[in-house]
Amino acid sequence: MGRIAVMAEERLAHVRMTTLLRACGEYVDRMSDAALDVVEFLLTTSVYSDDRSLDENDLPPSFRRVFWTGGVDDGDDDGHTHAGINRPLSATNSTAREATGVDRPWEAVSELMFTERDEFSGTITLAQEEMAESWFADRIDEQRLLENPTLASHFAAHEEYDFDVSHEEARERNRPIRADRVWIDGLLEEYFDEEEDEDMLDLVEVRAPEEVDITLDDLVLTEDQEGEIDKIAKAIEHRDYLAEIGLREIGKLLFVGPPGTGKTSTAQALARDMDLPFVEVKLSMITSQYLGETAKNVDKTFEVAKRLSPCILFIDEFDFVAKTRRSDEHAALKRAVNTLLKSIDNISLIEDDVLLIGATNHPDQLDDAAWRRFDEIINFPKPDYNMRADILQVITRQMKIEEFDPQLIADATEGLTGSDLRMVLREAVLEALTEDRTTLTQDDLLNAVEEFEERNSLKNMDMIEGDHDALVAGGDIGKASDGGHSHDHDHDHDH
Repeated sequence: MGRIAVMAEERLAHVRMTTLLRACGEYVDRMSDAALDVVEFLLTTSVYSDDRSLDENDLPPSFRRVFWTGGVDDGDDDGHTHAGINRPLSATNSTAREATGVDRPWEAVSELMFTERDEFSGTITLAQEEMAESWFADRIDEQRLLENPTLASHFAAHEEYDFDVSHEEARERNRPIRADRVWIDGLLEEYFDEEEDEDMLDLVEVRAPEEVDITLDDLVLTEDQEGEIDKIAKAIEHRDYLAEIGLREIGKLLFVGPPGTGKTSTAQALARDMDLPFVEVKLSMITSQYLGETAKNVDKTFEVAKRLSPCILFIDEFDFVAKTRRSDEHAALKRAVNTLLKSIDNISLIEDDVLLIGATNHPDQLDDAAWRRFDEIINFPKPDYNMRADILQVITRQMKIEEFDPQLIADATEGLTGSDLRMVLREAVLEALTEDRTTLTQDDLLNAVEEFEERNSLKNMDMIEGDHDALVAGGDIGKASDGGHSHDHDHDHDH
């Protein structure tokens, strides 16, 4: 075939492609973004299936969750399998729906010229992948591409697509597989393979970052708190460098302060922002549920953290250590506490990729042995006037409040914690709903403050009249405890 004929053929092919794409575009202009989401899923499954240099961390979390399985061949001849993702990836209505959130994936793309469906298997495929790539590339920007390392790698390798993206940058932005719920569950199932070990899961709560609904931007922190959190975030990011220079005594924090001041929330938000699994344990649970195996339970807790690393290990109620060491408690409890202190000594952010955070409402009860284990102490005081106003601004962002004056409410709530302020807002909202109102007023908030203070005063009563053994509890607000501090056993999950 002559050169002119070849050029004519290529031009004709280009015209056909352009015509088809224009027809597709005119149709899609009348559609929602559902088609774009489904096409991205189809392209991703196709590219990932063909490119063996890609791994699980190249798939967006919502995609890899769909395909994660415990039956991937590990490549040995022993027949063993491990958790992972099998190739090729199969795109069906079901997997596309779960990955994209589009209710009817096939309907969203059925009119596009480059898609087809196998009626028998339900598989959705790209009949013309090059056409699909061009269609997709015309409708996205670089920011979207950077959210998908698989496609970032693919488009960056083709010069005809003018995207200034890199595979490495996309991978850095993508949440690692080790932070996914499916990966965490797979590891826990593998580790706790005996029935007696499964009881341990009742004592340790493991949250994936995606399950934490708060970020550091949602919190109102003091300058000192922000400074310390920033330092530890940098330490996590550069832990390889810290190991190189021999700085290993870092990464053990103690949060101290009254209940409701944000100790737990801050630890969880750090896990969310740093894409780290959050392992939470309460010492009173570990040492009381299975008295004869307390030391073993402590060992198991730290072993879980090391296996899930990099992660955050959050130990609540740390004052329990000092209480047990000073008391005449059962010898098994004392052994457990000694095991705990040794385990803290033997775990490291630099060597084990585990950030240890202890929390206590009673720093005055900690002894020297407990204090020595931590390289940083972060104070969580009750919020002052300005912090209360800022907290009110944050927690009312989604509310409609007429003539809202957070400074006035802050002035009326002296001594309240972030957790208390949330309860005040909750009371105001519920009271308004009883009048079928979803818009609050300033008076609603002031009345809720007054009601909260009235209920709070009940918690200072020692006895209910006629029952000298009953402690007064403030309902779902808190439990009465020593010293009249009713929140001592509450979760301080609020700001």
